[in-house]
Amino acid sequence: MAEGPPAPHASRARRGPLQGAKGLGWLGREFEVTVGAVAHGGHCVARHEGRVVFVRHTLPGERVRVRVTEDRHPGFCRADAIEVVEASPDRVERPCPYSGPGKCGGCDWQHVDPAAQRRLKAAVVAEQFARLAGIDVDVRVEELPGGPLRWRSRARFAVDRSGAPGLRRHRSHDVVVLDDCPITVEPAAAAVLGRRWPGAGAVDVSVDSTGAVTTSRLDRQGRPTSSRVVRPGGDLPEEPVGRAERRAGGRDWEVEGTGFWQVHPAAADALVGAVTAFAGVRPGETVLDLYAGAGLFGGALAPAAGAEGRVVCVEADPGACAAADANLSGFPQAEVWEGAVDAAGLGDLLAELGTPDVVVLDPPRAGAGREVSRLLAASGARAVVYVACDPAALARDVAVLADAGWQLAAVRAFDAFPMTAHVECVALLTPGV
Repeated sequence: MAEGPPAPHASRARRGPLQGAKGLGWLGREFEVTVGAVAHGGHCVARHEGRVVFVRHTLPGERVRVRVTEDRHPGFCRADAIEVVEASPDRVERPCPYSGPGKCGGCDWQHVDPAAQRRLKAAVVAEQFARLAGIDVDVRVEELPGGPLRWRSRARFAVDRSGAPGLRRHRSHDVVVLDDCPITVEPAAAAVLGRRWPGAGAVDVSVDSTGAVTTSRLDRQGRPTSSRVVRPGGDLPEEPVGRAERRAGGRDWEVEGTGFWQVHPAAADALVGAVTAFAGVRPGETVLDLYAGAGLFGGALAPAAGAEGRVVCVEADPGACAAADANLSGFPQAEVWEGAVDAAGLGDLLAELGTPDVVVLDPPRAGAGREVSRLLAASGARAVVYVACDPAALARDVAVLADAGWQLAAVRAFDAFPMTAHVECVALLTPGV
């Protein structure tokens, strides 16, 4: 399953003395620009003295004063809007005190009205399909229940050398020490930000559907060193981490304590509904679920395939495979295959499995890639349902299938990551006639 956007500290590119060596020496320079369209990645596009300027903390149509924060390429640079000269009507006060130029790099759009955020995301999805796949789409980004704050049920917080937790500045290793993160559910934020973590490099945290809070300490190489779970009640002692419970599609699912699951509490339900409707699985059909994670989509589709059908879930992570085995134990028509989804592995799988009727895939952020997409186009399936957390990767892979004669029959988009530029999409592709 796709990981969704990185945890809020995500971008880790190093700043250093060579920054600007391939640019034009604009690092730190300030000037005014009129801001143009939104672009993929949370910034908007402006131009100054013939160069493209990618500006964060702004909105289309605004007049802002910017400071260049990165200048590594002759054709473009990156900048922050440090002063708003003419504001967009969609601009609002940031609810998080750690958001803004030079601060936490996690939330792209704290300064944008939530409804406008969804319109911007729809524009980005449409632009990516038009530019990368040559396909015009009319998409609406659907709001999920719960509001724009306190939705992140799983996060990774960075830890500085003193043991203080926080999140990283945009495109930096610097840690911004926090006492709260307003997009993270309160029990998760409090479990990490309310204490020190000496010797740790980062801390993963998640809250499951029962309210159990799992924390995993990582060293400075990103390797987990210890994990603990605290269950609701307050007077219960910490215990070694085990399985966490999640709920979607009208049933409970097991995952590893801080293992992958959609971070928005309502996202898994929304995606299961979209995938199930697009797949339209019929009794006796064969379903191939690629990048299956804990078996969410395979398990949701197995009842429709029935006892005469077959559901094959493919996942590379051993822990996720173990969780999928448990989640699919009640469906004899379902099976879990451990292995990477690459051209060689998928080719062997299709040769052994035969022609699937429906393929569902939820790849990592980089997408399935050209070779896997080509194999899917030649698979003989009647439908491919593609779940994606990056519209650019989705559009690139859809372009491969479109070149092979497939059609983009439908696409839905969900605001599973409010306050950020990220969006979750589900696309239905069918072979051409």
